[in-house]
Amino acid sequence: MNEMNCCLTLICHRSLEERLVDQLLEHPQWVRGFSLSHIEGASQKEKLPSMMEQVRGRSQRVQIVCVMNHEDAQALIAHLKAEESNPEIAYWISPITEFGRLA
Repeated sequence: MNEMNCCLTLICHRSLEERLVDQLLEHPQWVRGFSLSHIEGASQKEKLPSMMEQVRGRSQRVQIVCVMNHEDAQALIAHLKAEESNPEIAYWISPITEFGRLA
């Protein structure tokens, strides 16, 4: 088993949630698990598709967090860039110094 040494965070508009989750579930060789949260986001480049989002000035977003191996994260990002190329999907990779379970 590869060392779990990074945290991949993906952010997308809620309209892309199911497609992105399906991509993660289709690749258990890279992604062993993830957490998903519904959030709101705002940026200068933000596209606000709904009237409610335009009035509020922020959009409905999904944040997906995966603790995983760095090489696997890079492979997943390369795959997503090829399959789901979309400027509405943002990501970052952060180092993890330790990962484990309490039991």
